[in-house]
Amino acid sequence: MIKIRAPELYRDSGAYEARKRQSLRARYIYGLIFFATNLLAWFIRDYGAKLLGGLHHIPVCGAGDSKCFRSGGVLRVSLGCFIFFWVMFATTFGTRKLQGVRNSWHSGCWTLKFLVYAVSIVTPFIIPNIFIQLYGEIARMGAGIFLILQLISMLHLISWCNKRWMPYAGSNQCGLFGLFLSTVSFIASFAGILVLYILYVPNSSCMFNIFTIIWTAVLVKIMMAVSLHSKVNEGLLSSGIMGSYIVFLCWSALHSEPRTGKCYTEMKIGKDGNWATIISFIIAICSIVSATFSTGINNRSFQFRSDKIQLEEDAPYSYEIFHIVFAVGAMYFAMLFISWELNHPITRKWSIDVGWASTWVKIMNEWLAFCIYEDMVRVSIIAAVKLTFCPLRTAVWRLISPALARKQPANDEESASTT
Repeated sequence: MIKIRAPELYRDSGAYEARKRQSLRARYIYGLIFFATNLLAWFIRDYGAKLLGGLHHIPVCGAGDSKCFRSGGVLRVSLGCFIFFWVMFATTFGTRKLQGVRNSWHSGCWTLKFLVYAVSIVTPFIIPNIFIQLYGEIARMGAGIFLILQLISMLHLISWCNKRWMPYAGSNQCGLFGLFLSTVSFIASFAGILVLYILYVPNSSCMFNIFTIIWTAVLVKIMMAVSLHSKVNEGLLSSGIMGSYIVFLCWSALHSEPRTGKCYTEMKIGKDGNWATIISFIIAICSIVSATFSTGINNRSFQFRSDKIQLEEDAPYSYEIFHIVFAVGAMYFAMLFISWELNHPITRKWSIDVGWASTWVKIMNEWLAFCIYEDMVRVSIIAAVKLTFCPLRTAVWRLISPALARKQPANDEESASTT
């Protein structure tokens, strides 16, 4: 019986491996679709009114440029992208095995999916403007959700790095590489703060920039001090990486300040469309796509159970999480293109994520990152973390706690041995 069934088992194993490779390759195609949609939104915002004048004949567009071009065009393209990935989310929800129609739909049928994508992009351009404005309000919340998901993914990465390169009590691991990375991270953090002060505080009257930079330095110092606590198991590496990330968020917030402010130091960038502005814009687009893609494939960060065994016939990642992240990512890039402003958006050519609304969103994201990280560290000091006063932080903690639960058995064994 074994000799008869063995070839079938090998054939099944080969089929599963082929389907798994096809599923993994599909992620990059979806990433290219998302990247192309970002470029389409930019094109319609900056050049659509000149090159796509035929859209003015559509009743919902009218003679102006605000309904189907500029900010209105961005919202319509974003809605089309959201519809496409929402359809993919709904049609792949609950897919757990590599065999089946829904797995084949996710990994193949590209001609049909490109047709669905085209219909999804075109449909918003015949929807009345009042529904587009309503979508813009919803997109603000969706973009905020995306920032929280991105933060959770970042915390999961920090936890993985700390577990990979920092030794825990009772192990024979050296940890020199982790100590080296910790040192580099903290040096980069404080050097970055110094650079921010040089670039964004040209005079003593820039009190907002001074407060933002000094407060960021205080947050980094607090994380460093807490990580040195004798009962904290997170170590210097996690706080060093998180400190660098917070400094990056501070720079991003200051860089999003309106270009007309007296505290904005423009490094000899003259008119719109020069090479420096274009390169900065392209880097920003690539960052949006990269952040969405990395958050979407890191589905383990959003699972409440971390002890599930991966079988050979199981899907390599969660399709529904992957698609829903791209769906809210569509809302996120819309907010960046219109600078989070629906009524008076800043749509200067080659600009992205510029304005006081963008600045405050990033500052709040920085403070939220610090609060959640400190809650993550506090679990090593006290037995239970009480987050009853902040439901949002409670929900986020329930998502990131499985990633940290793997360290708990080692700590329990150590405490048992000492007693």
